[in-house]
Amino acid sequence: MSHKIGVIGGDGIGPEVIEVALEVVRAAGVELDTVAYDLGGARYLRDGTVLPDEVIAEWRGLDALLLGAVGAPDVPPGLIERGLLLKMRFELDLYVNQRPFVLRPAGSDAGPGHDFVVIRENTEGTYAGEGGFLRKGTPHEIATQGSVNTRFGVERCVRYAFELARSRERRHLTLVHKTNVLTFAGDLWERTFDEVAAEYPDVTTAYNHVDAACIYFVESPRRYDVIVTDNLFGDILTDLGGAVSGGIGFASSGNLNPDRSGPSMFEPVHGSAPDIAGQGRANPIAAILSAAMMLEFLGETDAANRIRTACEAAVTPAAAAATPASTSAIGDAVVAALV
Repeated sequence: MSHKIGVIGGDGIGPEVIEVALEVVRAAGVELDTVAYDLGGARYLRDGTVLPDEVIAEWRGLDALLLGAVGAPDVPPGLIERGLLLKMRFELDLYVNQRPFVLRPAGSDAGPGHDFVVIRENTEGTYAGEGGFLRKGTPHEIATQGSVNTRFGVERCVRYAFELARSRERRHLTLVHKTNVLTFAGDLWERTFDEVAAEYPDVTTAYNHVDAACIYFVESPRRYDVIVTDNLFGDILTDLGGAVSGGIGFASSGNLNPDRSGPSMFEPVHGSAPDIAGQGRANPIAAILSAAMMLEFLGETDAANRIRTACEAAVTPAAAAATPASTSAIGDAVVAALV
C-alpha cells in the first residue's frame, strides 16, 4: 500500500534531515508517493508566498504531511510561524500536538531513563490570535493577548490524552496548568479533566502547576507517563522535554487531526538552524522519529517500531563513537540497524 505524502523540506537544515528520514522510511519497506512543496522563509523572500489557500485544498487529498523546518533570518518574526505553521494547524484542525520523550539508560549518564508523552492542545489558548493594540506607538500603548479556551476544544484534547494513557502500560495522566492564577481558563481545564476522568477509572491521574512541572522535568521526569496541557504551556514544556531527553535533535512531534477529516502533519521540533545548513552537521534523528510517528498514524506500526528501535541502536555510546558525525552517516547507521 502506498501513502500519498506532502513533503515540505522548508529552510536551512530542513531539506537535509527530511531527505534522510525518507530514505529510512523506504529502507523500512514502506512505499510513499511524495509530493514536494516549496514553502518557508526562502520562498517568502523570493516571491512573497507563505501558504496559499489552494495548497491547503490540495493537502486535504493527502494522507499526511512531513515538514523539515521553516524560518529564515531575513523574514519578519512571526510571519512564517503564523502564516504557515499556525494556519496549517487551524485550517486542517490539527488540534493535538503529540511529543514523545524517551531517554534510555544505555544512552545517558543522567539517570535510569524515562518515557513520557506530552499532549498539547494545538489550536486554542494564547496562540488563537485574540487580542490587539490600543494607542500603538504612543507612550500610553496597550497590548492585550487573550487566551481562548472552549469546552469543546479542551475536552477533545483531554479525551485524546486519556485514550493514549489507557493504551500505555502505566495508564497515568497528569494535567499541567496554572489553576491558582489562571482561574478562568484553569478552572475550565480542571473541571473538564475531572469530568472526563470519571469515564476512565482505569487511568490514574495527577495535577501539577506548570512551574512545578518544569522542576520535575529536570529532577524526576520518570514520574510522568502522559501529560496534557494547553497550547502555551505545552510549547514551553516540550522544548524542556527535548532538553532532558538527549537534546532537541532527538525530539519528534505530530500535529494530529485524530478525527482524520484531513491530513496530520509531522515535524522535528528543532528549527531551521541556518548557521549549519548545507554542512551535513544536522542530527536527522528527530526527523526520522517524526517520520516513524507518521507511519504509526497511517497504520504502518511494524515499520514505525523497527525505525524507532534502529534509532536507539544507532545512538548508543558505542554506535555513536563508531559513526562519523554527519547527517548522512547517521542516516546510514539507522538504515544498517533496521531489522
